[in-house]
Amino acid sequence: MDLLRLKSFLVLAETLHFGRAAARLGIAQPHLSRRIRDLEAEIGVSLFTRSQRRVELTAAGATLRLRATRIVEEVEKAKIEARQVGTGAAGRLRIGFIHSSTYGMLPAIIRSFRAMRPAVMLDLVEMTMVEQVRALRAGDIDIGLLRSLPDVPDIAFETVLREPFRLAVPADHGFAGRRSVALREMSGQPLVLFPRETSPLFHARITAAFERAAVTPVIVQEATQIHTVMGLVAAGIGLALVPSSAERLPRAGAVLIDLVDPPEPADVSVAWRAASRPLLVPPFLDAAHEAAKGLEEPGTPAKVATRPAHRKQRS
Repeated sequence: MDLLRLKSFLVLAETLHFGRAAARLGIAQPHLSRRIRDLEAEIGVSLFTRSQRRVELTAAGATLRLRATRIVEEVEKAKIEARQVGTGAAGRLRIGFIHSSTYGMLPAIIRSFRAMRPAVMLDLVEMTMVEQVRALRAGDIDIGLLRSLPDVPDIAFETVLREPFRLAVPADHGFAGRRSVALREMSGQPLVLFPRETSPLFHARITAAFERAAVTPVIVQEATQIHTVMGLVAAGIGLALVPSSAERLPRAGAVLIDLVDPPEPADVSVAWRAASRPLLVPPFLDAAHEAAKGLEEPGTPAKVATRPAHRKQRS
């Protein structure tokens, strides 16, 4: 059924006057008459009764008017929604996130993004960094919020926050009263470490820092999540190097200390598929950088990452 004919029918059904309806539509009256005849021929019934004095809807015309009004409204709504999705003003964004981002970064990003794009639906899924890379490649998520990646050819990312590592020690440890500790002082100390398989960035940067300090770490336990690592430290299992966001966790029984020679920072980044960047990535990046500024409070060690002047997809 031709949408233009339906719209013409609705205008005539409202005015019940061919001349006024044609004027409103901006067409000649014979053109309008032809549209109505074509619509009646398509349906197979008369929609109007016509006389020299008046035009009236038939019962069939009244029925069509009800349905046609809804059809035209739905079509217009569909056009608006499609336009919004096509321009990034609306739609659905599937986001994978690491658990540690819930300590402050993720809530701040979501608040900022929702203020910018209130019509966008968000699907949030907690995943490890490795799981996010797989999900991005498979198209199961649109964006990942994770620690910076090693070189991954098909994944692009932009760093939004840089968290320095700090030393977590049991509250009754000899280091607990210190303001800072050098890595060389950790020789022989038991260490709780993030596993390479699930936390490649943490593992690589921590082990590289020990190598620079000429210290061979004594790894007694591995754990993936920061809150788990902090719990193991509080239990006296060992010491650990953790990102500064661990400050926001309940940590009874554990103390955080500055490192004289810390590893490279634990970056927080936004990642997406390099081959097809979703339209909502730029506003999400804007929200992430805005959130990072809010987390860079006086006295806190986290630093906002320098934003590239021109974003390029890494490949």
